[in-house]
Amino acid sequence: MHKFLGLLCLTPLFVLGQFNWKNIDSLYGPLPNKVHLFYSNDSLDGKPNKAYFLIAPLKERALDFSVAIGNGKRYTPSEYHEQNNAPILVVNTTFFEFVQNRNLNAVVNKGQLLAYNLHNIAGRGKDTFTYRHSFSGAIGIRKNREADIAWLFTDSASRFPLASQIAVPHFKDSNAVLTPTQLPATAKFKKWKMQTAVAGGPVLIQDGKIQISNNEEQRFAGKQINDKHPRTAMGYTADGHLIVMVVEGRNPGIAEGASLTQLAQLMLSAGCVEALNLDGGGSSTMLVNGKETIKSSDKTGQRPVPAVFIISSPKQAQTLLK
Repeated sequence: MHKFLGLLCLTPLFVLGQFNWKNIDSLYGPLPNKVHLFYSNDSLDGKPNKAYFLIAPLKERALDFSVAIGNGKRYTPSEYHEQNNAPILVVNTTFFEFVQNRNLNAVVNKGQLLAYNLHNIAGRGKDTFTYRHSFSGAIGIRKNREADIAWLFTDSASRFPLASQIAVPHFKDSNAVLTPTQLPATAKFKKWKMQTAVAGGPVLIQDGKIQISNNEEQRFAGKQINDKHPRTAMGYTADGHLIVMVVEGRNPGIAEGASLTQLAQLMLSAGCVEALNLDGGGSSTMLVNGKETIKSSDKTGQRPVPAVFIISSPKQAQTLLK
């Protein structure tokens, strides 16, 4: 039994590490059996905080884990909720660009690679003929419903991503396009056959310890990992539960946001043995049964995004439609 679920039988409020997490299922129900929602407003280094996480058993066959994409368009999480038969959970995922509404990270749904990591970034100034190559972290769920976090190389010519189980240092050369033959041999890339997966980065937790792979992934420059922002993250526990978390931010006096280190601490407190940061800031939104958890930081409300992760329960949907 997951440690949270045992404690739920005793009290709706419990302490793990330095954070108090309160079960708030009743505010967002009905939720399927073994799916739970937790909330904490414990301060982060003395600053106001609001954080939520949903926990779901990966082996529960009544639950479906999938991804929805905009196919060249962006939709708000609420619009994805309406388009996908009112699922239990909708949460933002990948980083993206606004011009073509294109995902900048890998997306896998039903075993198909639908979007790709951006591996080739051109230099500036005197280095315009130099390209930086990096490998983003991703979280995936296999057919047997086991989760994994790895660092990916994706290629439109390949059916499956290639993955390394260790963080891969970025490197520079004069090749505008990175090919499989140019991958570092020390990383030992292998086919990563997932039913569902989303990439982002950096990885926050490895082997049950906070190990942020931003130096390898080059997701945030300089000291930006210490900046406080709204955050979205996903991870999994040793006993096969998926954790999806959002942290509210840019709401002065109410919720300041979290640094990547603080986000990693929150995910560790939720029981994650591996965890991954996803797109944050104004993109961070998590809906549970269509109801918002955190307040979006954009003044216009929910930001339209090109991809979301979804947890649904066909049985619950049928019950609600009756």
